[in-house]
Amino acid sequence: MSEKLLKEAFVSNLNGTSPTEIIVGLSVPPLCMLCRGLLLILYHLQHGELSYSWKSHLLMDFLLLVVPLVFGCTILSDILILVPTSIASLASILLYKIYRTRHNNIKVPLQTIIKTFRERNIDSKTIPSVTILRVFINILTTICILAVDFPLFPRHYAKTETYGTGFMDFGVGGFIFVNALVSPEVRQGHDLLNSRFPIVTKQLLSIWPLIFLGIGRLISIKATGYHEHVSEYGVHWNFFFTLAVVRLVASLILMFFPVNNSWIIAVSIGIFYQLLLETTKLKIFILSGGDSRDSRVGFLNANREGIFSLFGYVAIYMAGVQVGLYVLKKRSLVKDWIKVACFLLLSSLMLFIFFILLHIFVERASRRLANLTFCIWILVQCLFFLSFILLSDLALVFAEHLVNKGNVPCSWNLSKIPNTSGAKHSSEKKSLKDVPNTSGAKHSSEKKSLKDVLQVPDLSLIDAVARNQLLFFLQSNVITGLINMSIDTINCGTFFSLVVLLLYMFCNCSIMYWLHIKNITFKCW
Repeated sequence: MSEKLLKEAFVSNLNGTSPTEIIVGLSVPPLCMLCRGLLLILYHLQHGELSYSWKSHLLMDFLLLVVPLVFGCTILSDILILVPTSIASLASILLYKIYRTRHNNIKVPLQTIIKTFRERNIDSKTIPSVTILRVFINILTTICILAVDFPLFPRHYAKTETYGTGFMDFGVGGFIFVNALVSPEVRQGHDLLNSRFPIVTKQLLSIWPLIFLGIGRLISIKATGYHEHVSEYGVHWNFFFTLAVVRLVASLILMFFPVNNSWIIAVSIGIFYQLLLETTKLKIFILSGGDSRDSRVGFLNANREGIFSLFGYVAIYMAGVQVGLYVLKKRSLVKDWIKVACFLLLSSLMLFIFFILLHIFVERASRRLANLTFCIWILVQCLFFLSFILLSDLALVFAEHLVNKGNVPCSWNLSKIPNTSGAKHSSEKKSLKDVPNTSGAKHSSEKKSLKDVLQVPDLSLIDAVARNQLLFFLQSNVITGLINMSIDTINCGTFFSLVVLLLYMFCNCSIMYWLHIKNITFKCW
């Protein structure tokens, strides 16, 4: 058997893992972000000013945000539960130490601190959690697309053949969901009625790079004989085509339906498509081909998975638009964002129950079909991921509130407490205002905030990747191809594989970081 066929077989006929294991894995990135922020705050409290070069910031973020994800997907996968547990324990210790440092300087009851914190204003012009969600899905996908070709990567994390839930299956749906969160329809919101045609025009202009990349990927794979999993999208189809068509179709649909009813459209498409699968021969056609022998004759037959899965991905996109409208709604108080995080988490739990019912009584989740069960599963994972990122960010903001300092990179900015009447609130405001600097320095209006002291609001890996996300994904695909053509990945040992993965991720991150500090953005639409 040729090397090409061996590599195709290596990533084929897999059944995935449990949804709960994927949830455990998705809890790692938010906890890494929390620990990073707490370490920065604690360092400043104990050692004062922190000033490093951009190379040091890159190394710090890589070690704290990327390396744990690489380890969790590889050598620590058998004891995955210990990864978030250990990081959460470290975060709790850091938060307690920050609280004790503050508590030693001023005696304020914890209940008063929490109550004051809930009334704090935060800068909601941007929602850091949405950016973090998009970036981490991109980083996790980047890790997996190369790691899957090494024995080091657990086979049950790879994409499933027909039914099941693999960690890499989430990446496909997650990309669709996060694109919907920041879509033009979400950003325009209630003003969409007067700007529907311009939005469709904008989508037409924005998807051409995806079409170009899809064609480029198709030509390069066919020309080089690179191994491919045909049952993933088909002979000629790929994810770039899927993303482009989904964005365009969704914009066309929202020309005729209110954007606030996107959830109704999502439910209608999902149920309609599932009924087609159950009551017609469509399911047999997608899984077995027109002759029930898995033939690939004709364009529709050759690309049946990629074409018909569009139904499911459009439903996911519409659901993402609805979530985006809710999350990106303007809010200013911490307590309002606590409600948002709790609502998203509760919604995730409710959908998880619905997912279990569909799994038992209707059909198992299938990435290949993009059936209703798969769509619900993607929403469960995305809502959980987003809610956990939001809760972690709020925990970081609480730590900033404890020391009465400014923001750390990739988190909210705290602002002054809103003016309200009542002596009780005035006393709470006074208690916060009188918090002294832990170093004993006199508080003044000229005192630097943590954001100013750190001098790194823009020097963060999250901001760097967020600046050029499509380029990050594209370059990772190119580097993955080059590594696969240079190395016999399926026969590599554990240590060598891990070194290659870490160097590969560091290379990807370094390029994005260098572009970021040079203020270079690749956007041609």
